[in-house]
Amino acid sequence: MASSSVTASASASVSSSESGITERRGIPGAQFVEDVQTYLNQLGLDVNSALAVLQERLQQYKLVEMKLLAQQRELQAKIPDIEKCLDVVAALQAKKGTGEALTADFEVSEGIYSRACIEDSDLVCLWLGANVMLEYSCEEATALLQKNLDNAKASLEVLVADLQFLRDQVTITQVTIARVYNWDVHQRRMRQAVAAKDS
Repeated sequence: MASSSVTASASASVSSSESGITERRGIPGAQFVEDVQTYLNQLGLDVNSALAVLQERLQQYKLVEMKLLAQQRELQAKIPDIEKCLDVVAALQAKKGTGEALTADFEVSEGIYSRACIEDSDLVCLWLGANVMLEYSCEEATALLQKNLDNAKASLEVLVADLQFLRDQVTITQVTIARVYNWDVHQRRMRQAVAAKDS
């Protein structure tokens, strides 16, 4: 119980000491520690408690990184699908008015394809997900797909920037953990040297 209250107060202290540090889309910035003694005095913690707080923050960063990487993978899979749909709609528009049927292979189920002849048509059906399919004119479908593609690319750019910021925070936190740990080892050695000298 006491350790959780120490961690909570330390987290609050870390947050308040980081108020001047930037934050990106809810990801708090990490504080680089130049003087470990001053850092510990500001937090009012001993070395073990400070290391526990830093390790907890590092784990939070890792969890956020996993979520962002999953979102990035989803977007990277979604963008080619949207581009493929745009190409299909463009092919339908190019064949429109020629009187020529478009022959296409489409996926019925995973690994199962069927061939279809598509007659001259001005309408397409777009699968929106959640068992919803809507019929659009080719122009509306192109506009919708282009909007979705632009949104997906913009979201991917933001995610890449978020991941870079997060990796910087992970590195800063890891360096801070190493500095606090090394400072503690150095302090112990100095105390042992003084004790050995006195005895």
